[in-house]
Amino acid sequence: MNDSATEGGPGAAAPGSPCGDGTRAVRAGLPEPVKHEPTLPGPVFAAHFHLPGDPTGPYTYGRDENPTWTLLERAVAELEAPGQDGVEALVFASGMAAISSVLFSQLRAGDTVVLPSDGYQVFPLVRAQLETYGIEVRTAPTGGDAQLEVLDGARLLWLETPSNPGLDVCDVRRLVEAAHAQGTLVAVDNTLATPLGQRPLELGADFAVASGTKQLTGHGDVLLGYVTGRDAEAMAAVRRWRKIVGAVPGPMEAWLAHRSIATLQLRVDRQNATALALAQALRKRPEVTGLRYPGLPDDPSHKIASQQMRRYGCVVSFTLPTRARADLFLDRLRLVDDATSFGGVRSTAERRGRWGGDAVPEGFVRFSVGAEDPEDLVADVLRALDESAD
Repeated sequence: MNDSATEGGPGAAAPGSPCGDGTRAVRAGLPEPVKHEPTLPGPVFAAHFHLPGDPTGPYTYGRDENPTWTLLERAVAELEAPGQDGVEALVFASGMAAISSVLFSQLRAGDTVVLPSDGYQVFPLVRAQLETYGIEVRTAPTGGDAQLEVLDGARLLWLETPSNPGLDVCDVRRLVEAAHAQGTLVAVDNTLATPLGQRPLELGADFAVASGTKQLTGHGDVLLGYVTGRDAEAMAAVRRWRKIVGAVPGPMEAWLAHRSIATLQLRVDRQNATALALAQALRKRPEVTGLRYPGLPDDPSHKIASQQMRRYGCVVSFTLPTRARADLFLDRLRLVDDATSFGGVRSTAERRGRWGGDAVPEGFVRFSVGAEDPEDLVADVLRALDESAD
């Protein structure tokens, strides 16, 4: 499933050489080697930098730039748009900080934005805030490219594909073409897919946005977000927003994220393969309904997903008959933590209805597949299903 691309630059393979996902992940963003220096320099903890005379140069104050961010941003840009010049990445303190940076830097009073009605559960709060600023918010589901129906005259179209938690997929190329034809910007939340599963900028989007908290870093110990884009003016506005609100990551978080990216391809391939195996096992269970995983050939999203995704993600969703059954199932799992978030090396699952922000049945379970042995994880899930039926 790995592709190849030609790219150069610090830390990359030699110019002109093919570079697959694994090679790219372990080398992304690394500086040129210097004798006696570490391959990946440690985090730079600095609120200010020596700055005699005029304030020139890349590093002046810690809210503006940091060398540790620079290396991570270079790595993210290489993953999201390998071999492409002029793509910029900016890292943030969280995924929501990254999302907010695009929305609030690109929209003004009187503008219209189209959001997914089945997207991340914080979007209702985002909608309320946007509306207080005089921005019209329209919503439509991800599936069936339904956002096209409310796109007319919008300034910004926000896509989340696959959607969280329902795992619907939209045709990014089709939506981008329609949006750009009327001058509408397009942002794609790439959190669930990761850059190894999908590259929104290559599909024509103006922004690729993601929570690095999830599978990108993969260890459940870092809050981080990022925005990538190729339009210098639009990205300057995003950078300005980050500076104004101070939504910057700590250097330790940025360094941990960069270190973790080295194993991204290994983790993604293992987790995706196990997610498919789990989904196939769940298909055989009569108490499981509404099973969704884009990698299943009979999933409603599979056809479109296979045209624009290179990997299908580590999240499987399904519904058990009742809230009580779902809660008991989660309680009986031994290898899976009952926790929110997804993408970590340790499997997690939760009954999403407990948060109240998602339009899902009471027995709906979002299951994030980790890096455990596939046989062990599938056996644990099937055992928990059996025990929860008692």
